[in-house]
Amino acid sequence: MSSPTPVLDPAHVDTRPTVGFIGLGNMGSGMTRNLQAAGFPLVVTDLRRESAAELIAGGAQWAQTPREVAAASDLVITMLPTPKHVEAVASGPDGLVAGLPDGGTWIDMSTSVPEVLDAIRTANADRGLHLLDAPVSGMSVGAANGMLQIFVGGESDDVERLRPVFEAMGDPERILHVGGHGAGYAVKLMINQLWFSHLVATAEVLSVGVAAGVDLGVLRDALIASPANSTFVSRDVLSILDHGDYDEGFAIALACKDLGLSVDLARSVGMPVELSSLVEQIFRRARARYGDRAGEMTPVRLYEEMLGRDLRREVSA
Repeated sequence: MSSPTPVLDPAHVDTRPTVGFIGLGNMGSGMTRNLQAAGFPLVVTDLRRESAAELIAGGAQWAQTPREVAAASDLVITMLPTPKHVEAVASGPDGLVAGLPDGGTWIDMSTSVPEVLDAIRTANADRGLHLLDAPVSGMSVGAANGMLQIFVGGESDDVERLRPVFEAMGDPERILHVGGHGAGYAVKLMINQLWFSHLVATAEVLSVGVAAGVDLGVLRDALIASPANSTFVSRDVLSILDHGDYDEGFAIALACKDLGLSVDLARSVGMPVELSSLVEQIFRRARARYGDRAGEMTPVRLYEEMLGRDLRREVSA
């Protein structure tokens, strides 16, 4: 087994390693642009080559397979929709694991589950691979602005060694080492679960209050002034109340995927999650009614339909 490949040498802080990046969707496109702007050479691949056109014009190298990405890079990042996609990209003769050198580094920034990387870690125990889970929060806007919150699971030495890479994509104050392998995945799933629960609870409360004759803006102001306030009530719900925007930048099909993963995680650790399971079913009902590509906040529409009106504030000119 060879020694781990240094990714960032503290003695040469201006050296930028080549970053391989797989997955150039809504999140990955913004993340790679910020890596490129920070001076990291890129090797990229995606199902659609056209998604890399801007990066290639800026100097990025295109690779045909995940294996080619890993072989041509100092570290690899994946940003993919589901655990199945992560497993598919990693495995097989053209997979990224086959292209990683012994001692190589792979950071999975997808919202996934520990089992995928655990299986790869076990199967390659003699190769000294450095595998980290580092999912993110902040949606596509945060990815584009380089202000993602990043939750890193892995060895502390690896986290510090890779911090300049994380800081190119995220808010330096919100890059958190949350524990060992798998902790990043778990923290991200729990954050998603709580946010989705806030969404459903807020939709219910606003709909009942309005049905009882309370002005929507007055009701929201009262909630903000109360112990029941949350970031969702004070900020996130405004996209609906002011603009009728249910956040189509993140499809409800992916929200349902995340909810299923969080409930599965609870099941795997033996914790009953009756409320979370109900929230999952409400999201699945909205998905069935409005389609896979509807926005992640579309469950609010279920309550608007029952209320018989849209939840919209009167905004002063």
